[in-house]
Order: sequence, then C-alpha cells, then structure tokens
Amino acid sequence: MTAHASEAEVAAAAERARKLRGALGSVLFGQEELLDNVVIGLLANGHVLLEGLPGLGKTALVKGLARAAGLEAKRIQFTPDLLPGDITGNPVLEERGGDRRFVFQPGPLFANLVLADEINRASPRTQSALLEAMQERRVTALGEAHALPAPFFVLATQNPIELEGTYPLPEAQLDRFLFKLEVPTNPVSVLERIVRERENGVDPEVEPVLDPGALVELIRTVRRVFLPDVVARYVARLVDATHASRSRAAEGVRYGASPRAALGLAAAGRARALLDGRPNASFEDVQALAAPVLVHRLVLEHRARLAGRTAKDVVSALLDELPPHDRPLPPTLSAAAP
Repeated sequence: MTAHASEAEVAAAAERARKLRGALGSVLFGQEELLDNVVIGLLANGHVLLEGLPGLGKTALVKGLARAAGLEAKRIQFTPDLLPGDITGNPVLEERGGDRRFVFQPGPLFANLVLADEINRASPRTQSALLEAMQERRVTALGEAHALPAPFFVLATQNPIELEGTYPLPEAQLDRFLFKLEVPTNPVSVLERIVRERENGVDPEVEPVLDPGALVELIRTVRRVFLPDVVARYVARLVDATHASRSRAAEGVRYGASPRAALGLAAAGRARALLDGRPNASFEDVQALAAPVLVHRLVLEHRARLAGRTAKDVVSALLDELPPHDRPLPPTLSAAAP
C-alpha cells in the first residue's frame, strides 16, 4: 500500500500548485473559483469541460495554463465537417525499400494538453473519437495501440447548447470529463480592468512555473493525500443518492452518476486538500466539488425539465438532505463533541 503524503510533502507540493494557480490569475480577472477548479482538475489528473458564451476567455485560459505548466499544447477547432481521423491521426501508405505499408501518422491529439475548442460544434461521431483517448490515454489504429504523451489532458470548450449549430455531447463522453465548469460573464469592474490592461488579439504574458515532470510529481502526491474512511463513505453515499430510487432529492432524475463520478469526486477532494495545504481530504472538499463533478452526469426526465428543475437543483438538494455522517460517532469522539 502506498504511504500517505507527509505534511512536509503536502506543504511543498501546495506551494508549487499555488504558483500555477497564481500564474492563471494574470490570464482571467475576477474568476477566482473557476481558476481554483481548473487547477484542482489538473492536479486530479482529470479532463475539464468549460462552458460559456464566446469571448469570455475560455481559450485564453487554456493557452495560459499550457504556458504556465510548460506543457506541449495543441488546439483543435471543432467544426461540423471535422472527421475522427483529423483528431486521432490516420494511417498513411508509405514505400520503404520497395515495400509498401501503412504507417500511423499521429494527429493533434498527441500532446500534453489538447484544447478542444467549441467541441459541441462537431458531429457526435467525431466527438466520440475522444472517448478512448480520454479514458485510456491511448489511440488505437489498425489494431495497434499508440500511447499518448504523459501527462495528457483534454480541456474542452463549448457554447451553450441553445446556440445554433451545436450538438449535445453524448452521455458517455460527458462522463469522461471530471469537471464541467461554467464561465460566467464579467461584472463592470472586471470589464474595466480588461479594457485598461488587455490589447485586442494579444495573449497575456504568462511565465512558466512548472514543467511536465513537476506536474506529474504533483499528481502523484495528490494520490497520496489521505482520504478518511468516513469521507470515502460520504462520497459513495452522495453518488448513490443521485439515483431516483435511492433518494427523494433525486426525484425526476432518469440516470444518476456512475462509479467513475465517485472516483473523480474522491480524486478532486484530495486535490483541493493539497491546494489548501492539508494532508487529508474533508467533507467540505467533497461538498465544494460535488456540483462540478456531478451536474453534467445527471440526466433528468422530460417532465422534470418541463417543471424547470435542473441537475444543479438536484445536487443542491442532495447536499442539503444527506448528512456527512450516517453512523453515530464513536463514544470517545461523542464525549469530546461540543
């Protein structure tokens, strides 16, 4: 069994992680919670889906993250005519020494960080080309598996599905994203700062604060952050309660969250604890990240949507209904409780 990270190891890792978080603050102004969650998603070794209207800085954020973490980044502009092979790569017929054979030519997916820009403008078939890459971190072509670089992350942007020319992402692909984060519009004070400090068409300067090796080491340290049994049970109970047959708060939910959601919520809780400099995850970490992890994984029935209920409402109701502890505290702890 892997030893838990010590307080000193967590403190050193937290300092490096906060440098990454600080570097992103020069890219997007006034989006503190969003930037925290992007860094947490990265530390949890997960993929992130960013949703918001055009022009809010989603692409700039991903570019800045790549520069700050020293990652090789590639951008894929998703369009209706994009084919799966345009993303993963294609076999190319080559002639060598008189022999002709197919050789796999890697596509833009072969990078540390892939920006899938406006992912919901491509057809479902093309979107599905990412499934194996996001889960297995490899691409299979002509029966041969090709490993993707390590670390490997997909940060996708999408416009709200109500906009013309967009396709909802399949549930199986949504489940591969650890987080779905909304990029809100800016208040007047932030807009004023953008006008004063930004030049149209010029990306903000971001200094590298990590390299890929250091990021991989941070991810390994996150995995060693202690997850108490009571917190692990809370994660399991919370995910189980997203199914309508298990909880009144999940009324109107057609499909609840999967075991992958539970694993993701536990990993994200560990990453949040590390970013805060704590050697163990807590109930508060789980509660703070429940919505980004669960909302995009819940499928509501048609009648629930007509009634105006949203997946975010369900998660909020679950957090209110489900107490962190489902068993009495041990006598020693009960005696010490105020």
